[in-house]
Amino acid sequence: MSKSSTATIRKQPVSESASASGALRVHGETFVVATDEHTQILDLTERVIAIVRRLGVREGLVSVCSLHTTCTVFINEFQPALRSDMKAFLGHVVDGDATWLHNDPAHSDCDRANADSHLRAMFLGHGLTMQVTGGEVVLGQWQRILLAELDGPRPRTLRVQVMGV
Repeated sequence: MSKSSTATIRKQPVSESASASGALRVHGETFVVATDEHTQILDLTERVIAIVRRLGVREGLVSVCSLHTTCTVFINEFQPALRSDMKAFLGHVVDGDATWLHNDPAHSDCDRANADSHLRAMFLGHGLTMQVTGGEVVLGQWQRILLAELDGPRPRTLRVQVMGV
């Protein structure tokens, strides 16, 4: 297991102030990520950065959202030990073996018995909005855009929308 984190490196540092004018562009697209594990954390950063760069928006916003209730997106460091800690934390916070009404056929029509996955997702959130400046997504050195699969493995659909000039 690697000990190092993945750094987010901009082509140019974020300037203290920036502005741009022109016609507002709005572009949205979906993409699918296949997960391999029941609980898994994947890095979406380079994919989102590539979309923003391809569109040529200089100043604006980029929004990323999961179209699933048991798959989330959030910002954190992408380091192997921390990813293991994240999985352990989520397991400690929500007991997968507890008796949940969502898993009980007398109370729910869900056949996946995945109440723990839904409850864990509440902690991480399903969407992010980040700034775009100088044509790049604004992230700190160790910040990465992460996907958390909480009920896999499954194909997961995400939506990215870029707005700006």
